[in-house]
Amino acid sequence: MQINLCGLEPLDRNATFVGVGERCNVAGSRKFLRLISEKQYEAALEIARRQVQDGALVLDINMDDALLDAKAEMVHFLNLIGSEPDICRVPLMIDSSDWNVIRAALRCVQGKSIVNSISLKEGEELFLEHAREIRRMGAATVVMAFDEEGQATSYERRVQICARSYDLLVNHVGMPPEDVIFDPNVLSVATGMPEHDAYAYDFLHTVEWIHVNLPKAHISGGISNLSFSFRGNNYIREAMHAVFLYEAIRRGMDFAIINPSSKVTYADIPGEHLKIIEDVLLRPSTKASEALIELAMHLSDINASTVVHGGASQQVANEDIDQDAPISERLAMKLQKGIVDGLEKDIDEALAHYPRAIDIIEGPLMDGMNRVGTLFGEGKMFLPQVVKTARTMKHAVSILQPHIEAQRTDMQRSSSGRVLLATVKGDVHDIGKNIVSVVMACNGYDIIDMGVMVSPEDIVKAALLHRPDIIGLSGLITPSLSEMAETVRQLADAGISVPVMIGGATTSALHTALKIAPAYHGPVVWVKDASQNSIIANRLLNPELSPSAVNAIKAEQESLRRSYAPQPLVALDEARKNRPDYFI
Repeated sequence: MQINLCGLEPLDRNATFVGVGERCNVAGSRKFLRLISEKQYEAALEIARRQVQDGALVLDINMDDALLDAKAEMVHFLNLIGSEPDICRVPLMIDSSDWNVIRAALRCVQGKSIVNSISLKEGEELFLEHAREIRRMGAATVVMAFDEEGQATSYERRVQICARSYDLLVNHVGMPPEDVIFDPNVLSVATGMPEHDAYAYDFLHTVEWIHVNLPKAHISGGISNLSFSFRGNNYIREAMHAVFLYEAIRRGMDFAIINPSSKVTYADIPGEHLKIIEDVLLRPSTKASEALIELAMHLSDINASTVVHGGASQQVANEDIDQDAPISERLAMKLQKGIVDGLEKDIDEALAHYPRAIDIIEGPLMDGMNRVGTLFGEGKMFLPQVVKTARTMKHAVSILQPHIEAQRTDMQRSSSGRVLLATVKGDVHDIGKNIVSVVMACNGYDIIDMGVMVSPEDIVKAALLHRPDIIGLSGLITPSLSEMAETVRQLADAGISVPVMIGGATTSALHTALKIAPAYHGPVVWVKDASQNSIIANRLLNPELSPSAVNAIKAEQESLRRSYAPQPLVALDEARKNRPDYFI
């Protein structure tokens, strides 16, 4: 391997593949985040030590969390690692979206490390500036396949961006090509959205191209992203990772951010499972994705009838519904299971029981969506099933739409509402936002999608122009959180007070309560996943439900702020009065 990396010891140049331990990452490991937040550094170091013992040749270190001082925590933890010879013998990967954190880390880390990452998302000038600083400080770098237009998801865009980045780094900066590690974006497959089916295939094709056409450059990827659709089923996830790694390494990938203690190897996977996973990765199609979803359900503790994929299996699931149950329960179950068969007949029956067609949407259908949200949050449903239930909801709404229109006056004829969506400035991730867009559109909302890297000023302009009923802000990386806070401040300054929904991997209920909601006049609500957006929007826009929903949101946020606030200190004499009886 033509790369010079070292901690206390040099990386083995005979290694053909470098596994980068992923568990010292506050964005990817809840346990590690908790330990760092609670200052339990010895236990956090044990996680690093275990990864090295399990075979990680490089350690990824990430402290990007909205409620941490990322720079201080990074420096402190790296200094602790520096005093542990069994850990610091391996090279480190400094992982942050904040350049100040990366710069501080490079000043205190020993050996030759890797910066994760730089990209062209903010243009060539900043890309070159960061690359020159990395070279000056003696590190290698991961280069993400992003540019000014956003994240590369196709083979063609990946190749274009990687070729351009290679030329800039090698021919303009003078960086040794062996210090360049490309990450062409491992993205989730089998999401239930056909446009995502070829993500893995295109990645593998890109690996081959880089290996042949960009001499001496290396290739990496964050493998856990591949299987996000199947969170809650560890066997399927680890099996997908094993097959994907096998295929990628064969094509030239020589780095990957992985869990080195994964229990499933390529050789462990039964032939019938291997064939299904290979079809998803190498022969992508909707049929292949559905076969993997069926396998995941078969191997989980969930009753297989909660998933429907059409044909005979749909008929079996339909028969599982108790036809003697009330129509409200039957409709809720059909939505939960994603069953379209017989839906029109059931809705005709429901129309005779409900005074208004809209009550069917706000009653049993929303009840079904609530169940879906709960199951998904518990890891008992997978993303493709959530997308399928959304499509079932869309079909039900299309059946009800003529009845709803007939019952409305001319002044009332409208969609469920208008939603303005944007990934905030500095962030080019839009997969989650796109899923939210699909789910909400399926529930009758008009979507205005502003795309990625949208500045607060542009969001304010669009809000004033389109007058949305709800604004949705999305972001994956930690700097996005401060952009969200700045965006709601500017919305408030412009006199806008419509509900704002906050979502994305780094967002949380606590951060929203502490940093975003206080800067805005209207309600700001954190949304955990895409299945909840329509439910929350429905409550916020319903005149009868909105006051209580807003009050509940504000009360919960106030409770979070109180619980997070440091407890005031009292005088020593007062503290002694409050001591437990058994100390007296």
